[in-house]
Amino acid sequence: MSDIEIREDRAAGRLEAVAGGEVVGRIEYFVLDAPERALVPVHTVVEPAHEGQGIAGSLARELYAVARGEGVAVAPLCPYVVKWAERHPDEAPATDPELLRAAKEWLLAHPERF
Repeated sequence: MSDIEIREDRAAGRLEAVAGGEVVGRIEYFVLDAPERALVPVHTVVEPAHEGQGIAGSLARELYAVARGEGVAVAPLCPYVVKWAERHPDEAPATDPELLRAAKEWLLAHPERF
């Protein structure tokens, strides 16, 4: 997977895995502002031809690294990121249940976003 570049498009709310100039995977997220600032991943997608190469895990790891660098939490709603976080507690701190509740409420209030 050495030819995969991960880049962030904050305006679009995406982390993208790029190979040969083509987006081969992504995590779609939004930024929650209250009750505290957090990155909230909603979907993880890897193109079928690129599955099984560790791309989704690399995207999840990078999302947590970005959050750590910004000093914010991650409130995962994406089932893949939830499972990844459970397997990597050293890289993915547990999320406050109140923050998860707020993230779910935000998503329900903005169905057009995803």
